[in-house]
Amino acid sequence: MKENLLGMSMKEMQDFFVSINEPPYRAKQVFQWIHQKGISNFDQMTNLSKVLQTLLIEKAEVKAPEILYEKDSKDGTRKWVLSVGNGDLVEMVLIPEGKRATLCVSSQVGCAVDCSFCATGKQGFSRNLTTAEIIGQVWVAENSFGLPRDHAKKNVTNVVMMGMGEPLLNFVAVTEAMNLMMDDNAYGLSKRKVTLSTSGLVPMIDKLAEVTDAALTISLHAPNNTLRNELVPLNRKYPIEELLAAVTRYVESCGDQRKTTIEYILINKVNDSLENAKNLGAILKKIPSKINLIPFNPFPGSNYKRPSNMRIETFKKALQREGYITTVRTTRGEDIMAACGQLVGKVNDITRKKERQILTKSLN
Repeated sequence: MKENLLGMSMKEMQDFFVSINEPPYRAKQVFQWIHQKGISNFDQMTNLSKVLQTLLIEKAEVKAPEILYEKDSKDGTRKWVLSVGNGDLVEMVLIPEGKRATLCVSSQVGCAVDCSFCATGKQGFSRNLTTAEIIGQVWVAENSFGLPRDHAKKNVTNVVMMGMGEPLLNFVAVTEAMNLMMDDNAYGLSKRKVTLSTSGLVPMIDKLAEVTDAALTISLHAPNNTLRNELVPLNRKYPIEELLAAVTRYVESCGDQRKTTIEYILINKVNDSLENAKNLGAILKKIPSKINLIPFNPFPGSNYKRPSNMRIETFKKALQREGYITTVRTTRGEDIMAACGQLVGKVNDITRKKERQILTKSLN
């Protein structure tokens, strides 16, 4: 079986070249061809000898997820559906905004966390993505702007691990991919431009500080445990108090003045009251944070609704009066089901969640 070089770190690639009796410096050359220029054909890597090109064709490959579908929204958002084998499909989304273009990357096929407001969790769960399949999404998105790439011009300026899946349940592959995103010999993104969003796996947040200092975003969505237990079932294991304590430890370990982004889905008459806003402000008092409000994006099978603009504005102003930087995320890509919470892909569900849902509906 050929070695897929796409997901390798620089050290892993150096080890690979040593294993085929080539000097380690070849790793940097090939690494840059793959990640900075987007080249997958070894015979196009012009600073390699013909003998080495032939050897690499025999021993290795650069294999990214296969594009099955690509569509642009009327607002400029672009969605890809990617095949990762065995009928499993994942989705990723590129959101352009001025000089910035943010890529929303998936970490799993489906999701086992099953937040009640998210379409991905309703698909069940198949498997974790590999490092190559995660970094391959960045590679595919960059290549969509044409080859060969100009590394000085970054078409993808920001990456958020906010697509399908809970990133910290795929800890090793996700952190390896994020480190590739920040590697100066690869994509060269700064730690402030690579963000991991988590629903709150406390032990993994503590472990995260040991391997990266990328930006951290918390999917909070409720100001108390009773409500969060309903919206984010993981809260029953790691309640809000433990989660916010872990966030404090992570920020302190990074040794800078960063603010943690708190994501809060606004669901009509569920978690969007003025009292909810005041309570949210109260529990975040000791956390250097900014708050990103996300109006709920509908998807088939959900009974939740988006709040009115007045309710959204009232919630935002209540937090601003408490001194929080508070923004409302503009809904992007809704016409192609690419908005936050709408990604579904295709999942060979090993949890049989869909079957249970159908059975439950038939019995009611």
